[in-house]
Amino acid sequence: MSKWLKPPWLELNIMLALGLITYLVILAAVMAVPTPEGGMAGGVIWGWLVGFFVISTLIALVATVGGIGGGVLFTPFILAFTPIDSLIARGTGLIVAMFSGLMATGPVCRSGLANVKMCVFLCVAFGVSCFGGALGAVVVAEHLGDWGEAAVRMLLGLVIGGLILYFIFGGKKIEWPDVKVSDKITQKLDLRQPFYEPSLKKVVDYGLTRMGWLFAGILFVGMGSGFFGMGAGWAIVPFQNVIAGTPIKVAAANSVVLLGMGDCVAVWPYFMMGALIPILAAPWLAGQVVGGLLGALVLVQIKAGFVRWLLIGLMGFSCWGLITRALSMWEIIERPPHWMNGLVLLILLTFVMINIVREFRLKD
Repeated sequence: MSKWLKPPWLELNIMLALGLITYLVILAAVMAVPTPEGGMAGGVIWGWLVGFFVISTLIALVATVGGIGGGVLFTPFILAFTPIDSLIARGTGLIVAMFSGLMATGPVCRSGLANVKMCVFLCVAFGVSCFGGALGAVVVAEHLGDWGEAAVRMLLGLVIGGLILYFIFGGKKIEWPDVKVSDKITQKLDLRQPFYEPSLKKVVDYGLTRMGWLFAGILFVGMGSGFFGMGAGWAIVPFQNVIAGTPIKVAAANSVVLLGMGDCVAVWPYFMMGALIPILAAPWLAGQVVGGLLGALVLVQIKAGFVRWLLIGLMGFSCWGLITRALSMWEIIERPPHWMNGLVLLILLTFVMINIVREFRLKD
């Protein structure tokens, strides 16, 4: 019993209790208010709000384990499968990414998995470029109209498609890269940070290299984060891994810390533009708080190979939805029916599960 009264379970229990009380109060309020003629019934509105919270919690849990932030699932799914304006979806997506990162920061930092010194170094680049990217998104939304909406979806889909190929063919090298010699920046700033890896049952002292190139890469990544409104964990994780040789679990932990620190800057242009709607953002935000904390606790214990294949499946479905939605908006193809989207999701889940089982059997 004492375990549930100590961090991080204490914070989680408080959040769940407050969420339950809030939704009960909302239910009582909407049931007492008569439905206006032609309006949506209060019970239906309450049901949507509960659904948003549950889906957001699941998204945050899965996304945090992958180190990609909730926005990388929320924004592509909303843009791919709903008619919501892209500026509203991207602004809300940054809120989602920011809060999933903020809630995950505590557990991954306390465990030593996240490299705090490395995160502070990279956040300088990430925060500034996020703000610039968000300003660019506002300009595009004002001047390019529907064609720009489709172009954003297509570009995002192609970027995610390229990352999928990287995660598939990167193989084992991306899990525990072998860095022989650290660069001068890493040595000067003492950025290396050993940590205890439960799945290996030993302390891992990993090397880092090319931190200057990584800093420049994060500037580019931050522009995409602010512009696309989906955090940037989908790029921060592989950039750290490929450029600096960061182990994928450490890169995932660093990613959620950077999202929590940097995306709060990128939100402001969307906020000033009026693209953040409280009734839409609030339940998604609350779900990110609960799911992000749970996901961080799972990430500390989980095996690196599972994280890699999880990312492949999640990004694959997002890529499918974004590209087909863009082509349908350009009237090149008809929008795929729901049964086809479900079939693609089933195929991807089967592919991911087969590879996870096969990989872990080989290890055993």
